[in-house]
Amino acid sequence: MAQATPIRTGDPGLRRWWLGVAAASLVLAGCGNSVSGTPVAESAVAVRQVEGALADLLPAPSRFPARYPAVVLPPQAATAAAGDLDGVGAGATVRPAQCAPTDTEPGGEPAAVAVGSDDASRATLTVELARSAEPVSRLRERLSGCGQIQVSRAGAGSTVTTALDQITPGGADDAIALRRTVVPDVGGAGLTQTMQTSIGQIGDVRITVTSMTFGAGQPDTAAVDEMFATTVASVHGS
Repeated sequence: MAQATPIRTGDPGLRRWWLGVAAASLVLAGCGNSVSGTPVAESAVAVRQVEGALADLLPAPSRFPARYPAVVLPPQAATAAAGDLDGVGAGATVRPAQCAPTDTEPGGEPAAVAVGSDDASRATLTVELARSAEPVSRLRERLSGCGQIQVSRAGAGSTVTTALDQITPGGADDAIALRRTVVPDVGGAGLTQTMQTSIGQIGDVRITVTSMTFGAGQPDTAAVDEMFATTVASVHGS
């Protein structure tokens, strides 16, 4: 999935790059604490719906830092890009099996995604908005038990390592921050992906902001913080 040359914003290659991965969502298994009264499934608990289409809540490309000229992906490409940054593509086999993300429910509102590219450093800055009733606390629990997974797809394998940060971003109902690396089993060091991600929830809107680099480059944590705050303000402004 990595490119040997910088990805040019607006080039067809950028779109093909994102279309090469599959959409996936992180759905956690587990049970809530026991309480008195009639048991109610967590998925049945009403979650406040944020008004407005996700595409309208997404920050405009002009809101990205200047070093990341950005584009809003069309719906088909946005759906494909939504699952890219967890390191698991469509049709992949994951070990341990319980760490595999589940498919999103069909028929829902598609994710809205904007991507900025810094050609000089081969880095991208991605903002994704999606509808989700899953509490961030369950995502945190799942990731805590899946620090390292093995992914195999189309004959290629990789190791995906995820570490939760102690400090979490503010402004959302709940949020987590994490560092993730994807190391292919075969290939040079330049194919390794490193990502810094902030994930937050406001009502039923899931915010995911990720800086991704290849090789020895380090993710742009400051840009992630800036765009997370910008996106939170955009969603709250609805």
